[in-house]
Amino acid sequence: MSLFRKPKYTVVKVSKRKGVPDGTWLKCEGCGEMIYKKTLDENFKVCPKCNYHFVLGAYERIDMFLDEGSFEEFDKGMKPRDILKFKGPKSYAEKIAKDTLITGMEEAIITGKGRVNNRQIALAVTDSRFIMGSMGYVVGEKVTRVTEYATENELPLVIVSGSGGGARMYEGMISLMQMAKTSAALAKHNEAGFLYISVLTNPTMAGVLASFASLGDVNIAEPKALIGFTGPRVIEQTIRQKLPEGFQTSEFLLEHGLIDMVVNRKNLSDTVVQLVDYMG
Repeated sequence: MSLFRKPKYTVVKVSKRKGVPDGTWLKCEGCGEMIYKKTLDENFKVCPKCNYHFVLGAYERIDMFLDEGSFEEFDKGMKPRDILKFKGPKSYAEKIAKDTLITGMEEAIITGKGRVNNRQIALAVTDSRFIMGSMGYVVGEKVTRVTEYATENELPLVIVSGSGGGARMYEGMISLMQMAKTSAALAKHNEAGFLYISVLTNPTMAGVLASFASLGDVNIAEPKALIGFTGPRVIEQTIRQKLPEGFQTSEFLLEHGLIDMVVNRKNLSDTVVQLVDYMG
């Protein structure tokens, strides 16, 4: 009878390999392959097997994109406040505090100026790790200020968007006002005859896409980035139709004319330099 009392599974004890620290190997979200972290870092955090682009923090992207030591940050210390005293499963103040701790950032955007292959540019980069890179009044104000700086100083402007949150609901109508404000500043930059390059990363959605992210003279996207106003699942539920394969990916949008080019991250700096030299 002892045979029938045996468990239906076997417990296997897996010992940790000596000399292999945590985080040395990472699993690719695109193909599932294990990648040596140093190899991934040397390849701009792009999977060498399937070309999947890992999420980058704002400062990390700036370091990869600009000439070393050339970045000068603007409006450091500008922080959001819970003006509406928003309540939910977590308060707005709690979310701000948590994401500040995780990212080391005070908001979802970093702005400033720097050089790309010795070409001076104004730059803004949003970070999807901070409340999904959503646009509240501080993000809108910082985008507007860096755009006005680019206009006043006759500089090309590059904005790298990684925002899955759109306008930040915790700030109500104030967040929606930022769409018009940033668009107006970019219109003046355009009327003055200066170049604006918008770089769309995964994800770029909703109010951010519907305002500053889609207004570039040249709109560039990283491969396989999700770009759209509303997510595909919501659209399918609304129209009760199956969407085309690859809907809202960079490649699909390039084919249908919403963006101008799809560029691998490691080629972004060279591409921007070529555009600035040709159009700037």
